[in-house]
Amino acid sequence: MTHLSKLLVGALLLMLACSQPKKKEVPADNQLSPMEEKLADYKSVQLITDLSQLSESEKAMIPKLIEAAKIMDKMFWYEAYGKKDSLLAATPDEATKQYIQINYGPWDRLANNEPFIDGVGAKPAGANFYPADMTKEEFEAAELEGKSSFYTFIRRNDEGNLIAIPYHEMFEEEVQTVSNLLRECAELAEDAGLKKYLSLRADALLDDNYQPSDMAWMDMKTNGIDVVIGPIENYEDALYNYKAAHEAYVLVKDKQWSDRLSKYADYLPELQVGLPVPEKYKAEKPGSDADLNAYDVVYYAGDCNAGSKTIAINLPNDEEVQLAKGSRRLQLKNAMRAKFDEILMPISKVLITPEQQQYITFDAFFSNTMFHEVAHGLGIKNTINGKGTVRSALKEHGSALEEGKADILGLYMITQLHEKGELEGDIKDYYTTFMSGIFRSVRFGAASAHGTANMIRFNFFKEMGAFSKQEDGTYMVDYEKMKTAMNSLSEIILTLQGEGDYKAVSELVAEKGVIGTDLQADLDKLESQDIPVDIVFEQGVVILGL
Repeated sequence: MTHLSKLLVGALLLMLACSQPKKKEVPADNQLSPMEEKLADYKSVQLITDLSQLSESEKAMIPKLIEAAKIMDKMFWYEAYGKKDSLLAATPDEATKQYIQINYGPWDRLANNEPFIDGVGAKPAGANFYPADMTKEEFEAAELEGKSSFYTFIRRNDEGNLIAIPYHEMFEEEVQTVSNLLRECAELAEDAGLKKYLSLRADALLDDNYQPSDMAWMDMKTNGIDVVIGPIENYEDALYNYKAAHEAYVLVKDKQWSDRLSKYADYLPELQVGLPVPEKYKAEKPGSDADLNAYDVVYYAGDCNAGSKTIAINLPNDEEVQLAKGSRRLQLKNAMRAKFDEILMPISKVLITPEQQQYITFDAFFSNTMFHEVAHGLGIKNTINGKGTVRSALKEHGSALEEGKADILGLYMITQLHEKGELEGDIKDYYTTFMSGIFRSVRFGAASAHGTANMIRFNFFKEMGAFSKQEDGTYMVDYEKMKTAMNSLSEIILTLQGEGDYKAVSELVAEKGVIGTDLQADLDKLESQDIPVDIVFEQGVVILGL
């Protein structure tokens, strides 16, 4: 029996692929229960794509990849909470059960992780990666090999001392099953790059050495399907941002859109040189092998499926891989379109001044999201003063500042490319859609790195006069002042990252990573209009018709 099996009470339930809640119809008496109101914050959409472009071998891989993704889901449940089975068994209300499954636990990810079930208490900052009774002082004093590894759990031995357990030992049975599934897919793969990646990823799950498979993933260029799978992002560990959480995306490439995007990665070195910051904060050179692709997602599982949903991917996170090869940016076009249609457009009708609503476009939303991911490759990965990587120096604030950097440098890239004539459309489209996007992402709350980043930016832009609030309660963008604010905030963030200034970043988050009274009133207005905060999925082999 694995460590996981010993620690869980009973077997963990797998997420049912097609059981996500649909937005509730309001009854005739206009009364919803509190939990039904929470469920109404999520709009249900189907994850579908055109499978006719795939070969028979590629189609045969998808059910196997979805099966592997479901196991990632099971592993993330343990990391996020640990006792899914007993929690659901103790919950008689069906609406509450559905909300538990959306949040992977009893804490509301759209409301700063506030508990929505009585008696569960506050969510541990370290989720289930660390002992609940462990203090920061105890952890930092412990001389423990692997304690800050992305791929270890911290537990106590029989004597009560802290120990580190590698993921591949904690999840021994699970990773063996996933590894076997990936090897079966590698046998089916016709694309040489995909075959190599799947084989190396299968190895990595068994020893937690992910760098070779990350390198192979970077080398893939002609694959028709893709899978992002394993312990990847460290948002769930709000204690230190050390521990990576398990997740999976099963993806089908949109080759036509990918061709449109391919040229922009070539501009990274030039844009790095032009960043509005002193030379020492941009001395690193972005990897030259970065590329951009558009995909339709056919399955989300684990960390990426918890609460607010990811609509673009920038990986790998390994700084050595990024410096050697860059990173890949995957735009999740079908999920992005759903958020634009169901959320961003309705928000703009409420909060953007009528004469500027014409500038809210899907192409601008797609580009803003895409260049956010590209911009992760700009700036600096290692501090300039020997404090190690930016990620390790800024600890729990590292993710929020990095997301803020990507947002603001993405807009910087758009501005530069537009001025060079390399990007079509009116610059007002990008700036106005960006402003509307702030309202969309702020609603994710402070529990989300993206939410915090957007709170900081909203408050900074407000101080800089980048927008003004009109008498009718809508916002008007001042395009010149927004450009000035963009450059100023870019310099601040890049400097803080380069210095690894944990204290200053903590002060920035405390001061500006908050929702003021006026902004809260605006968010309440969106809630009163029944505009969903995010989406949930009807997904799986049945939805795909496989």
